[in-house]
Amino acid sequence: MHDDARVPIDTSVPHSARVWDYWLGGKENYPVDREAGDAVLRFLPGIATSAKQDRAFLGRAVRFVVAEGVRQFLDLGTGLPTVDNTHEVAQRVAPDARIVYVDNDPLVLLHARALLHSSPQGRCDYVQADIRDTGTVLDRAARTLDLTRPVGLMLLGVLNHILDDDEARRVVAGILEVLAPGSFLVISHTCDATTDELDGEAMRGAVRTVMERGGTPICARSPERIEGFFAGTRLLDPGVVSCSRWRPEPSPWREAEVPHFCGVGVLSEPV
Repeated sequence: MHDDARVPIDTSVPHSARVWDYWLGGKENYPVDREAGDAVLRFLPGIATSAKQDRAFLGRAVRFVVAEGVRQFLDLGTGLPTVDNTHEVAQRVAPDARIVYVDNDPLVLLHARALLHSSPQGRCDYVQADIRDTGTVLDRAARTLDLTRPVGLMLLGVLNHILDDDEARRVVAGILEVLAPGSFLVISHTCDATTDELDGEAMRGAVRTVMERGGTPICARSPERIEGFFAGTRLLDPGVVSCSRWRPEPSPWREAEVPHFCGVGVLSEPV
């Protein structure tokens, strides 16, 4: 499908997807990524837990959307394949689910085949594109998805790489305006909230560390700014919260907050 030999991989600077992979305990990372990841850990010792809670949120959100009858997903800013990708979670419950992954990262392109092991009843596809080019994204996604029917739109850990709020909102709105009523918007985002359990200054220090080392730019936003991305949808309970606290599995204890917040909205009417 792709000519992997032509994919350029720069291992001289840290890469956000590889650093995230390192925090998740993966193997698709290099010394420069581990060094950057460790530098961030000095500011945010719980960031590896945050990465795992974000992945757990993905699983709960996908299962919720499938339970609501949705059988197709558009996953923007896919990142490196790891345990329980969107299609694996969805097709475990609904084998006929269809998933389109979108990313502009050549490293993700290199691993695209790992993403495309669909169930026989369903289908997976991978689109190499910048999510800001919503026209291209939608045109290519329509080869696999029926956009006249509800879609689960996944934006996990990707809007924080679009530094301008207006541009990030345009990306979300540009996709939503084409999706059918009954579609769901699922977002997770680096958060700079200061609460009893989160130190906003620590997050800002971590962001500076990544930027100074030449990593992918990151913008941590407040819960209120993250909530703004759900304009045009009905934000479901419990709203925009820590990934650890979005409809967690039953547990005798309350999970600590992590500096990655999330929410799920439903598109009741066309935007």
